[in-house]
Amino acid sequence: MTGYAELYYGFDFNRPADNNRPGFVYSHNRHNEVNLNLGFIKANYDNGMLRANLALMAGTYANANLAAEPGVLKNVFEANAGIKVSKTANLWLDAGIFSSHIGFESAISKDCWVLTRNIASENTPYYESGAKLTYTTTDGKLTLTGLYLNGWQRINRQNANSKPAGGLQVYYKPTDKITLNYSNYLGTEGADTVRLRRFYNNFYGIFQLTNSFGITAGFDYGIQQQAKGSSDYYNVISPVAIARYQFASKWAVAGRVEYYKDKNGVLIATGTPNGFKTTGYSLNLDYAPIPNALLRLEGKVYDSKDAVFTRLGNPVNTNPLITASMAVSF
Repeated sequence: MTGYAELYYGFDFNRPADNNRPGFVYSHNRHNEVNLNLGFIKANYDNGMLRANLALMAGTYANANLAAEPGVLKNVFEANAGIKVSKTANLWLDAGIFSSHIGFESAISKDCWVLTRNIASENTPYYESGAKLTYTTTDGKLTLTGLYLNGWQRINRQNANSKPAGGLQVYYKPTDKITLNYSNYLGTEGADTVRLRRFYNNFYGIFQLTNSFGITAGFDYGIQQQAKGSSDYYNVISPVAIARYQFASKWAVAGRVEYYKDKNGVLIATGTPNGFKTTGYSLNLDYAPIPNALLRLEGKVYDSKDAVFTRLGNPVNTNPLITASMAVSF
């Protein structure tokens, strides 16, 4: 049995009246209050041929990110089981609810280089449901995964949508200091009568250049049909880069630069002439007093081409904020 809890305080200088951060933010999304972002208790089993995971959660992350899921499914962080389908090869078939195969940042902030998530991670699946077949080479350097999914971040398939979705992941770790990944997703959005085809691609590399300094670079590119049956597509583009330096045994600093362009509101709708074209900058300080606890402080600002944010009831094109958190795993 293991567990995780992350408490946070965020101050959004645009001072939202309802204390909710902008709609494209799902983690650490409350303003001017101390709250639980994510807490879960997890049980797991693995005898080498069978494996299973069950984790139940609470927090503002669950409220925001699983709002579309019915009933108690909102509190399921992970629920899956798998069987090894070959006695000679490392080949597994898993089914259930599991973490997304897209992106290098997860909902567990303690495992990420910076406190809050980048815009692309917030607007791609955090979780998925369905089945996946995973093969890992004998040397452990290459992992290939094929997925059959119920949709884009869905436990239950979207109403009146009869088409399943799918994806691939190629994860390659040639050395302990280099990780390379390509993931994709192919599915449809909306009911069958109006459904739009979506194809999303995610690339990233993690390079630990020295024992204390590392760089992560990612690039997302997605397309979606403009209308059912159309050969014309809208696109989403998002590059991101993070540099992290551990300057003492318990202290580290990290900086992130990101850009997100969604002119036509495929994933982030604004109703403004240029859509969502936003650059983000953040600086993060970490202190780990003991190995299973982490204290973090992050300053971040978004700068958008259009006035897509609101400050005291007026549209503005910037959004500065400060977030602090304390995360404990056990």
